[in-house]
Amino acid sequence: MNINPNLDKTSLPSRHVSHGPARAPHRSYYYAMGLTESEIAQPFIGVATCWNEAAPCNIALNRQAQAVKLGVKAMQGTPREFTTITVTDGIAMGHDGMKSSLASREAIADTVELTMRGHCYDALVGLAGCDKSLPGMMMAMVRLNVPSVFVYGGSILPGRLNGKDVTVQDVFEAVGRHQAGAMSDEALAVLERVACPSAGACGGQFTANTMACVSEAIGLALPNSSGAPAPYESRDRYCEASGGAVMKLLERNIRARDIVTRQSLENAARVVACTGGSTNAGLHLPAIAHEAGIEFDLLDVCDIFRDTPYFVNLKPGGEFVAKDLFEAGGVPVVMNELRKIGLIHEDCMTSTGRVMGEELDSVTREADGRVIYPSTAPMSSTGGVVGLKGNLAPDGAIVKIAGMSDDQITFTGPARVFECEEDAFEAVKTRAYKEGEVIVIRNEGPAGGPGMREMLSTTAALSGQGMGKKVALITDGRFSGATRGFCVGHVGPEAAHGGPIALIQNGDMIKIDAHEGEISVDLTDADLAARKANWQGPRRTIYTAGALWKYAQLVGPTKQGAVTHPGARKESHVYMDL
Repeated sequence: MNINPNLDKTSLPSRHVSHGPARAPHRSYYYAMGLTESEIAQPFIGVATCWNEAAPCNIALNRQAQAVKLGVKAMQGTPREFTTITVTDGIAMGHDGMKSSLASREAIADTVELTMRGHCYDALVGLAGCDKSLPGMMMAMVRLNVPSVFVYGGSILPGRLNGKDVTVQDVFEAVGRHQAGAMSDEALAVLERVACPSAGACGGQFTANTMACVSEAIGLALPNSSGAPAPYESRDRYCEASGGAVMKLLERNIRARDIVTRQSLENAARVVACTGGSTNAGLHLPAIAHEAGIEFDLLDVCDIFRDTPYFVNLKPGGEFVAKDLFEAGGVPVVMNELRKIGLIHEDCMTSTGRVMGEELDSVTREADGRVIYPSTAPMSSTGGVVGLKGNLAPDGAIVKIAGMSDDQITFTGPARVFECEEDAFEAVKTRAYKEGEVIVIRNEGPAGGPGMREMLSTTAALSGQGMGKKVALITDGRFSGATRGFCVGHVGPEAAHGGPIALIQNGDMIKIDAHEGEISVDLTDADLAARKANWQGPRRTIYTAGALWKYAQLVGPTKQGAVTHPGARKESHVYMDL
């Protein structure tokens, strides 16, 4: 048998299903699937994908998994492919299906964990393509604390219309123009047919590409592996290399928590900020930290956002898409620019087995000044995403200001309150709101929604009506990475937990100041206490059974990542050492 002498199977989890006379029945199953004696004797490597036919984000993952398996086999490992779910936000957006999105992150992490535990796999390569599947897969890696490599499925290619690149964001905003009578049925039909021309996740610096950049910055993905669009055959080379890399990590016993540390989380938050990434990173980074037992909440993330310059010119705040960033040198060039101004922890371990500083030493390309500006000459001195706090959000809130001028990031106006997204969208559609108002959408938090929906349909409709900068919008729910305008999400505590957002009334004056990091309502503590005393409790929900009911019972505060279990700080064993 051709077995790697540096890997002792008798100390790995897979020994429980493949080693010794007592495991003869187990081995018979492997023989039934065509494995040889040598393959059964090698380490078992889980190759997990979120492949499905729900959306273009995931459709290429099956092909890429085959390349990963080639890399594992070349390094004398035995790959075992399996799949988990994905709920794709672009399809779920704008209706009740969106309640399933954030809950799917937990389901992905849970099902990957259960599959790995149930079959005693020794290491993990995880492939994901759409928003919640990326953090869900990384959460599973850190929770299990096995040698792990993350692979992003890649972004979609931009569409072309009238000589310009277009993305699905343009389609969402076109709905607003159509509703306003500024776009014909025919023009909308043309746009929807050309905006998404290939496999891959949404092309701007929305949540999927933001978290893909995080996977590299945090060290779980190979350098530059997140950049190539999904249709590019070069993705297969990164996939094959990832399969080989996980075998090297297993040989050296470098585990996920050796890579995901407080310092690597800070590196990841820096990259989100300087690229104008999705506000959802403020939810997912604390959730990943929770799996490692690291204290790193929304306010910690926002502290990093505040003192990180914004210098990567990506949609929705900028001009370019993921393909352009890849062609400009990708995340390694971005991180090297951060290193030049002392904002990268260089000693963090990566999936290559080398530390981040060593990886950045090999970067030869410089900022092109078009997609990636020099970090010493940024588009803005503060990150494209800003944290807010005040008597309206004691647990914090978050807003993306990428692409907005200084005079656009303060807003004071009277509240117009809606009890759910549908009510707000109907009001926007019929223009039942006024310029200068602060639209408040509550009862959309993790527990209250349940599921913490994104509000892209509402914000895109506002932008399409030309009102994106003339009103503000706040919610205890979330915003898509494609959102533009002065839109504040993650307001906490959420309404279902009796947070101040539950107590706001029409006409209350709300102040939002992204310069000072403030979100407040012109009410005294006594006013808020009196309203709390008369509060009738959470809004009733129709989700009184099933997965969303269960999620609502378990989910914790947004500030801590909206997680559903105690995390590594409470664990009493390590999976790899059982």
